[in-house]
Order: sequence, then structure tokens, then C-alpha cells
Amino acid sequence: VTSFRLLKTRGAAGAKELLGVAVWGTIGTDHYAGYHWIDPCQRQLCWAHLQREFVAWSQRAGETARIGLALLAAEKQLFTLWYRVRDGTMVWADFQVAMLPIMARVRTLLQEGAAGADAKAQGTCRNLLKREAALWTFVWEADVEPTNNRAERALRRAVLWRRRSFGTQSEAGSQFVERILTAVTTLRQQHRDVLDF
Repeated sequence: VTSFRLLKTRGAAGAKELLGVAVWGTIGTDHYAGYHWIDPCQRQLCWAHLQREFVAWSQRAGETARIGLALLAAEKQLFTLWYRVRDGTMVWADFQVAMLPIMARVRTLLQEGAAGADAKAQGTCRNLLKREAALWTFVWEADVEPTNNRAERALRRAVLWRRRSFGTQSEAGSQFVERILTAVTTLRQQHRDVLDF
């Protein structure tokens, strides 16, 4: 099931309104500050979003570029192992053991970035170190993926609709959009015909 809510804010207040203050389970997110209130042990930071950040770093100069390239190499190793465990060519326990040196390498690189990268990358490194547990939830929880791609795919139609229509102008319009997007997206996920429903 996918549930949509139209909120006036994307900040922490909106996330708390949507999720409730007492979060259960694991939440997959990008590293937007509005989610920093979630316990890192209940959060999985999206590695696809992080990869884009590291690519941007790799295209800068000096220490930031070096750290960006090294983090991209670690991210590539991470996904190589993840695909193997997902397709069944590696058992879960071996995956967890194989991830330990990658996790240590990423920590070291983030520490180096916090000390010597450009100012913007330093801030991101410090924030990631504060939420380090959220980088690795997928290593310890079998049902958690390292990206939030599934949610991004479900959200795509809603984002395109909003861009074309400029959103809603009333509370009733917002409620209709929430309900129709929830119904249509959920039905498609369940491979059910929308018009028949």
C-alpha cells in the first residue's frame, strides 16, 4: 500500500504529522534535515541519493574530489555485495561479514571529509557521521533495502502531476488528490485494474 498526504510543509513538522512521533519499523529516506528527528537505528539513508552527492564531490577539486571518488568506490563494493545477497549467490551472514570493512572504510572517509574537504562537504560528512547507523540498517535488517527507489517510483506520478497542475487550491482539492493518488498507486502496486476498481 502507498499512502499520499499533501502537507503545507516538507520540514520535520510535516514528517511528524505524517509518520507520528512514535515511529515503528524502519523508514527509508534521503538525507534531508526534516527527517533528522528519526532515530538513526530506525532509518535507512538512501544510497542512491548519497551516490549523487559523492559524484558531485568527485567533480570538485583537491581533498573533496579524492574523498568523493573513494566513497564512490566503497558504494560500488556495497552494491556488488547487495546484489549478490539479493540474487541468492551470497548468504546473509557472509554478506554482513563482507560489509564490515566497507563500513569501516566509509567511516574513515567521512571523518577525513569532516576534517579536510570543502565547507559544504564537511557539513555533510559531519551530518552523516551523526547518523551513521542509518547508513547501515539494510546490513542488519533483512527486509530493508539500501535505497528508497521503491518509494521514489511510487511518488513519480504525483510529482509529475503537481508540476503540470501547479498543485491544489483548496482543502477539498488536496483531499481528493491524496485519495485518488493513494487508490491508483496502491492498485497498480497490487496489479489490479484501476478502472475496474
